Amino acid sequence: MTRRIVRTVVQVATAAVVTFFIIFFLDRNFRVLPNVIHEYLPTHHAGLLVTDITITKCSSYNLFSSCKLDPLVWHRIDKDLYLGMSTFSSAYVHVRRKKEEDLTADDKVVVDVTVGRLDPSAKAKDDTDELWEARPWGLWVKRSSKKGASDSKKAITAVDVLFGDDSVEAREAWTLVGTPLLIDAGSKIPSSHITIRRGDEVTPFKPKPQINENGRFKIMQLADLHLSTGVGHCRDSLPKDWNGGKCDADPRTLDFVTRILEEERPDLVVLSGDQVNGDTAPDSQTAIFKYAQLLIKHKVPYVSIFGNHDDEGSLSRAAQMDLIETLPYSLSQAGPEDIDGVGNYYIEILARGVSGHSAITVYLLDTHAYSPNERKFKGYDWVKKNQIEWFKKTAEGLRSKHKKYTHHHMDVAFIHIPLPEYRDGNLTFVGEWKEPPTAPVYNSGFRDALVEEGVVMVSCGHDHVNEYCGLSKTPDEKPALWMCYAGATGFGGYAGYGGFHRKIRMFDFDMNSGRITTWKRVEYGENANKRIDELIIVDAGAPIAPVFEEQ
Repeated sequence: MTRRIVRTVVQVATAAVVTFFIIFFLDRNFRVLPNVIHEYLPTHHAGLLVTDITITKCSSYNLFSSCKLDPLVWHRIDKDLYLGMSTFSSAYVHVRRKKEEDLTADDKVVVDVTVGRLDPSAKAKDDTDELWEARPWGLWVKRSSKKGASDSKKAITAVDVLFGDDSVEAREAWTLVGTPLLIDAGSKIPSSHITIRRGDEVTPFKPKPQINENGRFKIMQLADLHLSTGVGHCRDSLPKDWNGGKCDADPRTLDFVTRILEEERPDLVVLSGDQVNGDTAPDSQTAIFKYAQLLIKHKVPYVSIFGNHDDEGSLSRAAQMDLIETLPYSLSQAGPEDIDGVGNYYIEILARGVSGHSAITVYLLDTHAYSPNERKFKGYDWVKKNQIEWFKKTAEGLRSKHKKYTHHHMDVAFIHIPLPEYRDGNLTFVGEWKEPPTAPVYNSGFRDALVEEGVVMVSCGHDHVNEYCGLSKTPDEKPALWMCYAGATGFGGYAGYGGFHRKIRMFDFDMNSGRITTWKRVEYGENANKRIDELIIVDAGAPIAPVFEEQ
């Protein structure tokens, strides 16, 4: 009896599997299932499918030209292909989209896109019935009306535009296609590139940073990358005759970052503001993807905050963070909506092993941009009261959890604009002070809050050629807080104060002894392969005074 039951169950299961595959095959080719059922099949695209793409151009010379198509039919990608740099002309990519269940017999699904001067049909190797259809400016679209086209892995579900000959794609499942669009824009306007996504949107990989088995953890701080749309132009670069005098800012910046990434092998990268050089980045997204793609390629998790230049391009802080949060390896967060700024958050570095306890807490806060009251407080903005309250409440709320860590738990912070205390001439300095710190005039008390909550180190950017760490002390002269500068990394920003070479700052955490050691790496010169101003700033979980070698 038992054998008969087992045999029956096996037969029923086999029949069910066979039936499923028959229906799956028939539905894929002939759509035999109603939409309400089809939507639950694994090949169904839950979002929108692209059914056509075109480009419109308009000119203020021609009153009858228009860059608008019927918004009920077409979605316009709101990026002027001239990047607003043409006096009289504008152009936009338009995409026609539909849900799979809304497709009719007359609809075609876009299954391929390319850009080039020649008809790609001439070199096509497939025997499909679909033909390449020409669109303006060298855009070619291949569409299919076959029943299974909407479920195909070739089906295109999203289209975007990036700019510049050095543009890269950082999103999963997205690909740049063909050559640049054949736009009559002139050499001063960055080239425009079509990028497409096939399939559904992919959930980005978000690693959980953890102390290594040897008890160490290394953070790289990248300050003031100042990336552009296009390769950018170097400012105050040394040596003057580098590369025959031709210096493209972004490639040189990214080459420097790549070298230090591969030599130092950090566990986390902190981008401490001004990643985007606003006035040379009319498409901020393209600039963001440059650093993101590099970090993704090296499989390094990263966090970011904003500087005063990031949102001077095409995207607001909020829009940039919405984008950055969708990228692989990015642990960046917008933070609470009811707190001033975008990017007030923290991340936990977990202890080694499986305990799940936090070993290091990294706080990141938005220091905003320019003073909201220039007449009374000239210069730059400051950390607001509700940000400080959020920080203190968060730190106090985490304290009991942190006590469960059996070694020295450490709290550190990163900001963009320095605190007023960076100007204190009584600090114990290690490294160079080359320019007056452009800290806010108004002191909101954030330094005191950091000390009260036990933060041992804060590091900033903003002042490009300052690269010192200064020890702030308590009234009774005990070490209270190390305040560091990173030294600017990017060649798109200024550096003209006395022979400055671009820098990257490293922080090495040794959790076995509760020690933080910091040093800098330089882009060029006799010290390019050395650690500069290596210094122990924290020991046994507390700030310590520097030990200077006797000369």
